[in-house]
Amino acid sequence: MKRARHQRGSVVFDKRRKTWNLLTSVDGKRRSKRIGTKQQYPTKSAAWKAAETFRSTAAPPEKERAPTVNALIEQYRAEKMPTRYSTRRSYEVWLRRIAERWGETCITEVQARPVELWLQSLPLAPKSKAEIRGLLARLWDFAMWCGALPTNRNPIQLVTVKDASKRQRQPRSLTAEEFKKFAAQLSEPFHSIALLCVCLGLRISECLALKWSDVDWLDGKLAVERGIVRQRIADTKTQGSRRALHISSDLLDVLKMWKQSTEFSADEDWMFASPARLGRQPWCYDEVLRRFSKAGEAAGIGVVLTHSMRHTYRSWLDAVGTSVAVQQRLMRHADIRTTMNVYGDIVTDEMEQASGKVAGLALTDRVSDRNARN
Repeated sequence: MKRARHQRGSVVFDKRRKTWNLLTSVDGKRRSKRIGTKQQYPTKSAAWKAAETFRSTAAPPEKERAPTVNALIEQYRAEKMPTRYSTRRSYEVWLRRIAERWGETCITEVQARPVELWLQSLPLAPKSKAEIRGLLARLWDFAMWCGALPTNRNPIQLVTVKDASKRQRQPRSLTAEEFKKFAAQLSEPFHSIALLCVCLGLRISECLALKWSDVDWLDGKLAVERGIVRQRIADTKTQGSRRALHISSDLLDVLKMWKQSTEFSADEDWMFASPARLGRQPWCYDEVLRRFSKAGEAAGIGVVLTHSMRHTYRSWLDAVGTSVAVQQRLMRHADIRTTMNVYGDIVTDEMEQASGKVAGLALTDRVSDRNARN
């Protein structure tokens, strides 16, 4: 039996049956397909041409199966997971939720309609649903990035989450009077922590990560160099957050008094070192939150959260007439929309004063007539 070899199979003449056959290998198994008789195709070249004809009309081989969501999550963790601890921690919460529902499903089956219906069924806040949607979109992008899927439109972009940008609970901003009552209920170092956060707009992760070496006592500057979350030290939240801030002389005096009273006052010591940890770590966030909440209730103003200090700082910047551009830099926001839309509230009588001024412009003649009558 003579055989003509080809990279896509072999043409073989069966002398017993007097037929040409095409031999191929599929998944390691040999397959034979009859081409025709010797009378139909006298030469091997003719048989090859016939074989190519029906090979071109045959169904294409089955495409490689897309990866499951579980497999994609594991690969994403290894290659693209954010390195910042707080971000990874929140991602892991949502990845577990995604894996529970879609883990054994091929990523190509995770489409807009079933995802949106699933998100609607979850007993979560709209913001949390939006974070899950965003992570699913990242998994789809990752699948295309690593070549598991052809580059195409991400179907998760079609998913909508109602009220995703709407806050379920409005952030708390304190008036100056409320803050004084609140601060009076705090012992050290929590009193100094509150003052630093409300006077400089520090995030609690940045405040707890301060060291005495970060203070420039001569120039009145405070360098924000790092953050700490769950006692893990990391970079600041954004590159723009890493900045030297001006400290007023009064606030410097507060820090000097605390430095003189604490047993951990060396340059490399944590500014708010925990005695329970022998100064090796700062006070933990949970304890600061507990003290703040307790002080707010004792002051009769309700529960006060740590991030309320940053919201209060933005409100007070507004109250003293600071321009929005300067506020953005002081808040260390990368996008001015965050400064304008997320932070701050009216905590004085500014609205009443502004409304009165506008009405005065419109009613100038009436005011003049009234004054003339009097």
